[in-house]
Amino acid sequence: MKRVTLFHNSTPADGRLLFVSPTHTLEEFIQECGKKLDCDAKLLFTAQGAVLDDVNFVREDDVFYVSEGKPFIGPSPSRSTPVIRPRSFSSISPRNDCKRHSRTPTESTTSKCTCSSSEWVTLNVGGRVFTTTRSTLTQQEPESMLARMFCDEDQWYSSVDVTGAYLIDRSPRYFEPILNYLRHGQLVLDKDINPEGVLEEAKFFGLTSLMEILEDVIEKNQVPDDSTPINRREFVLRLLSTPTNKELRCQGMNFTNANLSKLDLRYINFKYAVLKNANLTGANLSYCNFERADLCQAVLDSANLLGVKMLCANMEGTSLKGCNFEDPAGSRANMEGALMKNVNLEGSHMAGVNLRVATLKNANLQNCDLRGAVLAGADLENCDMSGCDLQEANLRGANLKGAALKLMLNPLHMAQAVR
Repeated sequence: MKRVTLFHNSTPADGRLLFVSPTHTLEEFIQECGKKLDCDAKLLFTAQGAVLDDVNFVREDDVFYVSEGKPFIGPSPSRSTPVIRPRSFSSISPRNDCKRHSRTPTESTTSKCTCSSSEWVTLNVGGRVFTTTRSTLTQQEPESMLARMFCDEDQWYSSVDVTGAYLIDRSPRYFEPILNYLRHGQLVLDKDINPEGVLEEAKFFGLTSLMEILEDVIEKNQVPDDSTPINRREFVLRLLSTPTNKELRCQGMNFTNANLSKLDLRYINFKYAVLKNANLTGANLSYCNFERADLCQAVLDSANLLGVKMLCANMEGTSLKGCNFEDPAGSRANMEGALMKNVNLEGSHMAGVNLRVATLKNANLQNCDLRGAVLAGADLENCDMSGCDLQEANLRGANLKGAALKLMLNPLHMAQAVR
């Protein structure tokens, strides 16, 4: 004889005990269940919603929900209703229950759950089904809420769907890395997973050790961009993915030590960008915006710089030999207020360039074409301007102390340098 517990479909209240005889057929067993609960029994469901179709599957202390023909409806117990954890139903695997260490009155009331069971359980998390073992959910973080849901002395109740999977109303996208962490103790996040979303789920389930790991990951991801400069390959891919009729915005980005030589970079916004020691040799930088960018020690030899904007840019020690700033259409390069100490502009075409109040101390301007250039208020102390063409250039208020003005192509008139 086997003893089973019977409930009406959809409720765990008003249960009845029934002994099953080994000689009972399935039909006879169902009739006995109906008599016990005073109903017209037609179907018997397990706690997971499976239909009993063979009386030989019945085991000692199994729980069944008796239906008059309606589909299985998971029970919805109230606080005052005694709750019985649904047991898994299997025709081939023995049932294993979760064991706990016994406690003495002096021990902590928050004991850890020790599951010796490898019983498989199915979770329905936000509509997505996960299958794992009960020990996976309980052993890695035994004090967590997730562990207590499946191994607790009060036997937490969790609703199940029609297939018997435990229903958990959380995000399946963020639950997957949590389940993997519980399986092998390592946090693995795909590139498209936001660690902050996983952290919120870890907080909900009370996974303390995982919370600490995720907080470290988030903190590392918040390191300033200065520590991760963009390389040539990444930038070329960015260029290729940008339509030709769209402006590429690189404002504030880090290109330290990047090799961008010989690339067509016209019209790109490099405002506030960091290009320290970058190699821009032979690049086409026409009409780019380098306002307040850091080009310190960069190499722009033979670059095309028509109509470029370099207001207040830092170009200290930058090499600009043989560059072309001269736009036949009349769009002048604007380098007003730029810091250009020790810059090398030898042989550059700079007709009409605006260098007002720029700092060019110790700069090499040999053989530069500076016709019509605006150098008013510029600091040209100790500059080498040998062989320059300064025809109609505006040098009013410029500091020419120690400047070398040998072999000038056109004589420098006092009117050009006097206010």
